[in-house]
This record gives sequence, C-alpha cells and structure tokens, in this order.
Amino acid sequence: MLYFIYDRTFEGLLCAVFDTFSRKEIPDRLVSEATNIPLFTDTYVVVTEPGKAERVLKGLSGKISRSAIYMLHASFLSESEEVENTIFRYIYKAFRADKSIELNFADPDILELSKVYRKVTREAERMRQFVRFQKTADGVFFACVEPRYNVMPLTLDFFEDRFADQQWLIYDVKRHKGWFYNLQTTEEVRIDNPGFDASSGKLNRDIMDDNEIDFQDLWKQYFKSISIKERENLKLQRQHMPERFWKFLTEK
Repeated sequence: MLYFIYDRTFEGLLCAVFDTFSRKEIPDRLVSEATNIPLFTDTYVVVTEPGKAERVLKGLSGKISRSAIYMLHASFLSESEEVENTIFRYIYKAFRADKSIELNFADPDILELSKVYRKVTREAERMRQFVRFQKTADGVFFACVEPRYNVMPLTLDFFEDRFADQQWLIYDVKRHKGWFYNLQTTEEVRIDNPGFDASSGKLNRDIMDDNEIDFQDLWKQYFKSISIKERENLKLQRQHMPERFWKFLTEK
C-alpha cells in the first residue's frame, strides 16, 4: 500500500497528480497528515508548489473542458475525503485517455463526481438566495452563513457584482473564516473577537447601525403582510427553503 500525504488543498491535489507521473508511482489513497495510517503502509509527502499545480492545470485543459475543470474544483469543496480520491482518479484517467472522459458516465468515478457537483452547486445557489445582511455602525454589511459544503468561494463573484457599491463581510461560522469586500477586492479574513452571536448570526447591539433594528422590523412586517395564511404550506416552504437556514433569516 502507498499513501500520498498532502495538505488537503486543491493545489496540493494537483501536485499529487504531478508527483504520480514524475515518480511513476500511483498511490492507493491521498490522505492528510491527521489520518491514521495503517501499519506497514508506505508513505510519500507531497509538497505543494504553485508551479507544479499550474503545469497540471495547463495539461488538463488540453484533455477536458473548462467546465469540467470547474466541476473538479467545485466538487473538491464538498470537503469529503472520498471525493478527493475520486477527483485524483478522474484526473489520472483524463491524462491517460486518448479523448475526453467527461461524458463517460459509465465510469463510476465520473458518475460520482457529477452527483457531488450537483449537491455542491445547489448549496452555492442557496447561499446566493438566503444570505441576509445587517449593517454595522461603521457601514459594513455583515452576514453569517453555515453552508453544508465549503461553497462560499463559488459565490464571491455574485456578491461582488450584486453589492459592488458597499463593503460587506460574509462569515462562515462552521469553518471560522470570512470574506471581506472593500469595494475593490475580496479577501479571506479571520475574526478573533466576533461581535455577533454565532448561533443566530445577530450582531451585538453596540456595533450595529442605529437604524438596523428598524429596517429588520420593516422587513418582518413586509414578509408578514404578503403572506396569505390560508395558503400557507410549510412542507413546500421547507422544500424550497430548508429549515437549517432559518436561524440566519431576518424574516424567520
């Protein structure tokens, strides 16, 4: 048995592919340093180097489409240890094949990735729909999210375009990191002393804009006024707006 140990980044995975071909050794599994490795298992530590990752991406672009490469990256954001090995096998097969493999759904790895991709992109779309901002005293619009998968990187272009004229910070409470848009670029940030309740996403009153509570009340009143009690269908509502998102929704 041969395990490749890597840093669990997409770039690190691409470097594992590079090392597989350069060393002429195919690992049985990709694992992280924290994995309990069985006794008598050979290991090799993959060093993540941007140059190697870029070379693999360049070569891969000649084997599969750009949309397929995007699918690989999006699927990686599911954070599953099994999917990273599936992606590795997909890329290895793509390089070995004479033609594109991306539509060969008879292959179990290709079929599995298509399923994972649908789940991840569906979660990303829900983030675009269900993010609710609160205005802070210094004019930054803040929102908490807790996506099932690490999908926020897939949504940043949308938020940059949709809210291009305001500074915002979207914080993933599950992964303890956020993305701050400063009107020009979006940067990943960490918050050491959060001024919000992670269980509800509510800002502390001392850092909230003076008018924020009034705007939240107005939104709740609007939501209530357009609802038709006689046509209420909670089952359908939960289908389109899963209950796990409700704690961060102002109207809920």
